[in-house]
Amino acid sequence: MKKRAASDPRKRKGLIIVHTGEGKGKSTAAFGLALRAAGNKMNVFILQFMKGQWKAGERKMFSQLEPLIEYTAMGDGFTWDTNNPEQDRQTARNAWETVKPKILSGDYSVVILDEINYVLSYRFLDEDLVLDTLRNKPESVHVICTGRNAPQALIELADLVTEMKCVKHPFKEQRIPAQKGIEF
Repeated sequence: MKKRAASDPRKRKGLIIVHTGEGKGKSTAAFGLALRAAGNKMNVFILQFMKGQWKAGERKMFSQLEPLIEYTAMGDGFTWDTNNPEQDRQTARNAWETVKPKILSGDYSVVILDEINYVLSYRFLDEDLVLDTLRNKPESVHVICTGRNAPQALIELADLVTEMKCVKHPFKEQRIPAQKGIEF
């Protein structure tokens, strides 16, 4: 029997995927991949770094898809203009200590680091710590990183990078607030 070459296109490889940019849909695209993976009987772990206990629709739906999809939100909410950066750093470190073993365990086919790009760009978490873990993850694990302002080093490490571009937005154009079922 002939041995497959390393460059064989049929070879399975866990990808590092980045969804970034100013447009909407980064998390939504990642959650779509979670559903696709679960539909293929693959285990998924999702950690949201920024959203706190916000009652988002995806949280309600993912709870119905357990045990194929595990979902955890550990953020303090959106902290763009933080009054307590040390608390935000500690929250990010706690979230990272929760998700890092999930990545390295090999028990999950897909791990989604939702909004980690924000965490890294605000320097709430050490970029080298994250990149080192991604470099040393099991070969079969796909990791998806979402959020604006993905660091250049993460982009370079990634296998697939998609930049969402906002062409038109209902709030900016018409002052229409976030809509249930679309943005939460």
